Amino acid sequence: MNIENTKAQMRKGVLEFCILSVLKEKEAYTSEILDTLKNAKLLVVEGTVYPLLTRLKNDELLNYRWEESTSGPPRKYYELTEQGKTFLNELNDTWIELSDAVTIITNKK
Repeated sequence: MNIENTKAQMRKGVLEFCILSVLKEKEAYTSEILDTLKNAKLLVVEGTVYPLLTRLKNDELLNYRWEESTSGPPRKYYELTEQGKTFLNELNDTWIELSDAVTIITNKK
């Protein structure tokens, strides 16, 4: 079994939750989202994030708006919808339950 593949699958499984959590406090554009993930040591590439942002928008969990930039092309700023906030709260509850269960299992002696 390839450990790198397994680790990548684990990261991919929580990426949606992490992106929604990044947008919980304020809107952000893709580079800001990527920087936040990178600073948390969750390394992902743009090619992974863009399709996920599109899917989250299509699922009505995110909205976006365009803003002109003084240093380049316009930026697309994403924010949570009310439905996205509810979905994030449910994911957070599930994460706590899952994390607690994994901690119990992995810390058994």
